[in-house]
Amino acid sequence: MEARPALSTAKGHRIYVENEIRDFFSLLDVLYANQFEGDNPTLTEQGEKNFYKGAPPNWLNFHINERKASSGIIKRDGFEKLKEEIQDKRKLPAIFTVKLFHQPGSGGTTMAMQMLWDLRKTFRCAVLTNSSSEATKVAQEVVHLFTAGGLGHQNTVLLLIDDEQILDNLQENIMMTVKEQNIVTLMPVAVLLSCVRKDTQLQNENVFLQRKLSENEQQKFNEKKEELSKRYGEKILNGFHGFNIMQTNFSEEYINDACQIIRSCSKAHRPLKAQLAAFLSLLNAYVPGSYLLESQCLDFLQEESCDFADISVEDKMHQFGHLIVTFQEDERTERKVRMAHPLIAKCCTELLATKGVTRSDTARNFLNNYYRYEDHGKFPPCLLRFVKDMLTKREFKTKLDPNSGLEKEKFSKLILDIQQESKVQSASVLKVASNKFPHDPFFPQALARFYYIELKLYNLAEMWAKRAKQRGPQNSFIADTLGQVHKNHLKSTGETSSPRQVLQIGKKAIEAFKHEEQLAEEGHQMDTFGDEAVRFSNHFNCRGRFGFIQVCNLLYDLLMQKNESWKAVLTKKVSLGSVLEELDDNKLHRFNDLVKNLKGNFQKNAEFFAAYLTFSKPSIERDDPQYISEETYECQKKFVGDSPFAEGSLIMPQCMHELQRHLATTFAGVLACMDREYSVDLLKRITECWKKIWSKTQSKSDVANFILAYILSRNLGATFPNSPEALIQSFKQGTPLDHSDPPEQHLLALLLSWPTETQDNGSFDLSQQIQKMGRSYENAYLKYFRSRYLQPLFFIGKGQGLDRLVHRTVLEQLVSDHSHGTDPDCQKKDWRNEYMFTVDNVKERLITFEGVVRNYRVFLPIGSNQIEIEANLQRSLWKPRKVSFFLGFTIRGPVAFHIQTKTLERELRELEG
Repeated sequence: MEARPALSTAKGHRIYVENEIRDFFSLLDVLYANQFEGDNPTLTEQGEKNFYKGAPPNWLNFHINERKASSGIIKRDGFEKLKEEIQDKRKLPAIFTVKLFHQPGSGGTTMAMQMLWDLRKTFRCAVLTNSSSEATKVAQEVVHLFTAGGLGHQNTVLLLIDDEQILDNLQENIMMTVKEQNIVTLMPVAVLLSCVRKDTQLQNENVFLQRKLSENEQQKFNEKKEELSKRYGEKILNGFHGFNIMQTNFSEEYINDACQIIRSCSKAHRPLKAQLAAFLSLLNAYVPGSYLLESQCLDFLQEESCDFADISVEDKMHQFGHLIVTFQEDERTERKVRMAHPLIAKCCTELLATKGVTRSDTARNFLNNYYRYEDHGKFPPCLLRFVKDMLTKREFKTKLDPNSGLEKEKFSKLILDIQQESKVQSASVLKVASNKFPHDPFFPQALARFYYIELKLYNLAEMWAKRAKQRGPQNSFIADTLGQVHKNHLKSTGETSSPRQVLQIGKKAIEAFKHEEQLAEEGHQMDTFGDEAVRFSNHFNCRGRFGFIQVCNLLYDLLMQKNESWKAVLTKKVSLGSVLEELDDNKLHRFNDLVKNLKGNFQKNAEFFAAYLTFSKPSIERDDPQYISEETYECQKKFVGDSPFAEGSLIMPQCMHELQRHLATTFAGVLACMDREYSVDLLKRITECWKKIWSKTQSKSDVANFILAYILSRNLGATFPNSPEALIQSFKQGTPLDHSDPPEQHLLALLLSWPTETQDNGSFDLSQQIQKMGRSYENAYLKYFRSRYLQPLFFIGKGQGLDRLVHRTVLEQLVSDHSHGTDPDCQKKDWRNEYMFTVDNVKERLITFEGVVRNYRVFLPIGSNQIEIEANLQRSLWKPRKVSFFLGFTIRGPVAFHIQTKTLERELRELEG
């Protein structure tokens, strides 16, 4: 039999892999189609015992169980559903994600590995060994595995991933790698099997393994118990905690009985083996999948143990030994030690707390003992990651409303639980960690957050926030904490504080947020601050800008409570110096610059968020929290103030005041009026204001804002006595735009000049203009929107002139009217499934365009030219074919939505040929 490792092909054959292919994979643990075939490996009895005791499975476990005349490793009920879902993804060429959610200790990791083992001859299976790696490098390895063997021998990669955060970036990077290598395929390049631990129950369409067996599963485990009893005997079987916990349907009684030895522990005079059991329990209870290295455990126990050096950790642990399991994942890695099951770890931690050995005691003891080796080169980076997760990782809250947005807990689960003992103890643990790791910024950051959120000790919070900044001086997310400290201090100031005290704290908050904004603009945004590698965030940090807006809001409200004269000062009706006597504090003049610049700086940030929230959103299926736009808009109205002009007048100052009050001073601000669901009358008023302003300034940006407001008003059914047709023609025929002009003007020019079915584009070079718009977008917005989904703004609809320009919200309203508000897809406004384009009302409103997909791009024929445009869904671009679609526009350019195949099968083969 062939000894070389083999990969499966889509046609069911095998190709044998040379060393140069195998050596390419540093991040993927590849499971070959002929794994162990011809090698006749043996699984030691201890290896199988470890698995049933609670060690994670390895490929050899599955191989030996497959060969034995036994029931094998039990497959839980969701296995076949998951398998069918994965196999269904092979029907269309794209990159797909399949999610397996599982409660810790329910067998989720085992099921995921079982799936790869079962499908190794159908897919090319691999496990991502380091989810913190750069997505670009992972994508290169995935594509390399897909193409191994050359054209005609490709096969879909089934990749197991245990980190949700990498999914979106990885899909995008795989797509880009395929494009760059110009790979032709009619099958999926990869199916990403995301194995996600969730401690709370989920109700969704994904497979979710719970710590609860069905009757069918219960029967399987009972039969397996009889088989294991015959092989190992009852005495040994009693120590198979990983198996027994599941076989007893996660019985609390069994878990408590298994952990009885912990009841013998007390806070005083605990032996080292009892302390080690406590360390492992705490770590495994709060960081599932974590472990200690065997060498660390032996070093810790050697001070107490007189046993021979070759005795195992489990033997040295004596009466605690049955609670832990030692395992080795492969020959290249060191042996690892962990508790036999997460529920045992949790139970031990709770029992220790009842004996006076609190979580905070154990955490401090663990930090003080295990990090004494740092200066001697024995400090393992993996343990730092586990400790960071345990003390600083904040889980997302589970919400009943799936559309309410993502919100994190205030602190890690451990810190929240210690807080139930004592808030002071939570701070104490974080302080020990901060001192133990003098270069890490995340522990002092968490400590500063705890001081200002829970203990309201703002001076201490400021001290630790500054220490965190010193350790991560270029990290804008770390810098945010100092601003939050001062902002919350400002919020807590009561009626007894003077205007001077309010301004002193406010000034410190503003300076902190401005520095954070500066760091964000420079691009220094590190997600992690590790010992060797730094992973940069793909998200622009705008917290500093929003923090500034919140401080402005607080300053306005707090100062107004002291004296209503502040209203005129903050709205810049009068200077601060002119009212010092009324304010009864001449020393307030030291804040003159701060107060004088407050309104102008606020306006800049408000205009930033008008563009940020109007042109983009966090992802294709998720919106920004509503409070950002609401708080910005409310604060804007405060700083603009009441109108000093007669109602209904349209003099120039009144127009500017009205536009400022509605935050409609920019192109994006005018567009945002549609998202605020402004009335027809109000939009007409804004249109008239812009018309008046343009008539005085003749500015190109002002005429663009006027034309835009006019288009939006027409979208809502407004009528005007005179059409600005001459002005529109003048705008279209003016000086040609280039990449130095703002993308908003490019957008309007494209919309106004886009040819109808009965005309070509004349002298207006669409391809060139789209390219210029793309460069303009890159100059203006790329660094802000780089990870975000660009929202469609307008679509080309039926009708003549401006009536064919349809704003996105008009389509969303058509869908809502169609479903009468009862369809959940309508409520989500989820552009990922492009649901709205299946609604008859929407289809009747829009023009259907026809084009062609080739080389992972979509082209639209305009006259004799082929115009390349973006696609809303990249998965629509895998097959070369003739297509139809609806044409929308983002701030970057035209986009094809709802791409549908128009080609007959015979024509498709010709295109492929």
